[in-house]
This record gives sequence, C-alpha cells and structure tokens, in this order.
Amino acid sequence: MSTTMKAVVAYGKNQYCLEEKPVPILHDGEMLIRVEACGICAGDIKAYDGVARFWGGDGMPAYAEPPFTPGHEFFGRVVTIEGEVPGGFRVGDRVISEQIVPCGSCWYCRRGMTWLCGPHNVYGFKNYLNGGMAEYAILPKGSVNHHVPDSFTLEEAALIEPFACSLHGVRQAQISAEDTVVLAGAGTLGLGMVQAIRAFYPCRKLIVLDMMDERLALAKKFGADVVLNPGKTDALGKVLAMTEEIGCDVYIEATGHPAAVQQGLDMVRKGGMFVEFSVMSGPSTIDWSIIGDAKEITIRGSQLSPDCYEPVIEGFRSRKFTSEGVVSHKFALTDWEKAYQTARTHDAVKVVLVP
Repeated sequence: MSTTMKAVVAYGKNQYCLEEKPVPILHDGEMLIRVEACGICAGDIKAYDGVARFWGGDGMPAYAEPPFTPGHEFFGRVVTIEGEVPGGFRVGDRVISEQIVPCGSCWYCRRGMTWLCGPHNVYGFKNYLNGGMAEYAILPKGSVNHHVPDSFTLEEAALIEPFACSLHGVRQAQISAEDTVVLAGAGTLGLGMVQAIRAFYPCRKLIVLDMMDERLALAKKFGADVVLNPGKTDALGKVLAMTEEIGCDVYIEATGHPAAVQQGLDMVRKGGMFVEFSVMSGPSTIDWSIIGDAKEITIRGSQLSPDCYEPVIEGFRSRKFTSEGVVSHKFALTDWEKAYQTARTHDAVKVVLVP
C-alpha cells in the first residue's frame, strides 16, 4: 500500500483543491478503509458555495473547520484495524460508517439521541474528521459502522447513506394509510422517500412535486400516484382539488428552496403535518400565524438517519429499494471539479466520486 494518497482538501468557501497527502495513521480503535465511492451531497455543494450554515453569517456560527476533506456519503473496504473495533470487522470487509461520529458524553448522547450529538461531528466538515473524497479514510473510535454485502453494486452501496436519511424523514412524518402525502423534491433524497413510503408507510395517495420532469418520471416509476411540476402547472390548485379543497395531510419539504416552505403551508390541511428536511440555500420568511392560529399545523424536523442504516441495507437486499436511475453520474476523484459542476445541473440526480 502506498504511503500517500490523493484527496480533495477544503481550505475555505470556494477554496477546494486536489492534493497528494500522507495516508492517515491509525490509532487505537480505528479502521483504515480504501474508499470505493463517495457521493456528493447537496450539503457538500452548499458548503463549497459558502452558505452561512457552514461558514457562518446571517447570525449563524461557523460549522466548517478547515482544512478538511469533504464527503460523508462514502463506503469502502477495511485495509487495517488497530486494536478492538465493535462489529466484528475484519480486513477485507466492506463497510459504511454513519455520517455522524457521536461524542458519547453530551446531554443528547447520554439520553440515546446520538444523531443530535452536541458537538455534531459529521464526516467531511472538520479538520479532525476528514471525509471520503480521498483514496483512504479513517473510521475513528466511536464511529457507528455497518457491514455492506459484497453482493451490492457500487450504486446500491452509494445510496445507503442518503436513503437512510430519507427513511428517517419519512418516519418523522407519521404517515397513516388514509393520508394524502405531498413530497416536495424528487432529488436523491426525495426519490429515497418515495421508495421508503411505498415499502414501509403506504398511504392513500402520494403526490410528488419537482421542477424537473426527468426526476418526476423516476418518482412515478418508484411508486408516486401523482407527479406535478410547479413550474408548469398550478400545483396548489391541483392538490386542493384532489383533497376536497382541504389540503394534504402530510407535506414533506425536501427541495432546499425557501419558496417550498410557503408552498407547503398553503398545501397542508388544518391540523396537518409539515416535515422540514432540507438544508436551505437561504432564509425562508413566512407568516407564523399560519402555523398556529390559522391551521394548527404540527411542524417536525428531520436530521440524519438514526436506526435507519440496517433497514435500508435490508431494503436493498430484499429489493424493496432500488438504485436504478438514481446514480446518474460517476467520476474519478481527479475529476472532482467536473463532478461538482455536474451535480449542479438539471440532468444530474446522484453524482459519485470513485477514487
């Protein structure tokens, strides 16, 4: 094994480059993996662009701590293990790590809410927790790791992390069999939600909204009853017409666009459920009296993917989930800039880097 590796390194917003750097040195309780692939998340793009959520501003503290190697949607094969590691892993095993490494000692961790861990150390945003846009990566002590079947294709394995997030978002919606559900956004995460709803939480009617017809076609293929393009049709009017002018029971916002928040408040019925899933591209200004006095809406957030990796892995194994058409582009690590550019385009769904 080489002593050096190629890795994308972020020094600040819009300041990313490919470097040759030493392969990380293991410490007790850690695993070194050879990265097979790393997906590019919408959050990775927004971090590159300098959104305040990551770099500070608009009253928000900085989350990113450069220099770091980005990427939290990665998996690979174990190369070396130092000391004792939970999970029975051996050299050569395929492994994926949950995107957050919980501290184990904060208020949230002590109460079992590790996905809300106070320090909130997610791979690929901190200089002490590098991500998977590299040839090798360390899974540190305390990381939560899962076996990936050798039978899984690269595409299936690459979608475990995003689909686990999708499943958690769907769980937060508390969907019942009689519900009409509107899902705004048919990107990778939205398409994972369509599949999760059909596999685990079937509803009376599933309506999917997106501005891209190609994504809507995939949503329809995966089980959406109705697909609507708000850029071409009166989506609000159609949803109201399909619900006796009452509105949908559940609205899930998975677009990342602030306008989708107001759209959801208009679409959801009185006493309905609104799930906010996205990392927003900017602030959303709304009339909060709609939530309370006008409609008494229940608002729930969704963050990461607690207890969702194993159900998704089993879902791919049992064919309840499919990767067909979702991984739209694959690039070599050396082409990371082109990969980032492609991830912004209308014809891209999930873009992955293959070191």
